[in-house]
Amino acid sequence: MYGQIKYLVVDVDGTMTDGGIYYDDNGNELKKFCTKDAVGYFVSHKVGIKIVVLTGRECPATTKRLTEMKVDYLFQGVTAKNMFLTNFMAENNIKREEIGYIGDDLNDYKPMKLTGFVGCPYDSCEEVKSIADYVSPVKGGYGAVRDIISYLLKQRNEWEDSIKDLFD
Repeated sequence: MYGQIKYLVVDVDGTMTDGGIYYDDNGNELKKFCTKDAVGYFVSHKVGIKIVVLTGRECPATTKRLTEMKVDYLFQGVTAKNMFLTNFMAENNIKREEIGYIGDDLNDYKPMKLTGFVGCPYDSCEEVKSIADYVSPVKGGYGAVRDIISYLLKQRNEWEDSIKDLFD
């Protein structure tokens, strides 16, 4: 099950973060990322899944963190996620069963329906939860991405060996 997933699209705000937008005294946007999610990214890479981060906002903090995580693709400022993902899949010859999506809100709903696996944090909107293959018991920004990736890879019987390879 889900063994054909080669790409995993991940939303940022409300999924990798708690959804809050913070500004410092100089007007710089700040975000709080959960360090637990990093294991999900590292294990995904280990099993050959490419991480595609797709977010509607553009923020230097997002660029910095996801560069550290060595994500394969980072697309910011994408307001029409459905159209963008349709084009991305066509340009890269990606089939529905080869791509999964982790997101939390209405702007993720339509593109999620293009994919073969949908995961979402516990505090996602009801519409997203209704189409999710897996609803994490963890809220966005508190390790939900790691939990969802862990679930996906456990379904593929790849989680245990991958974490042993990474951390032994």
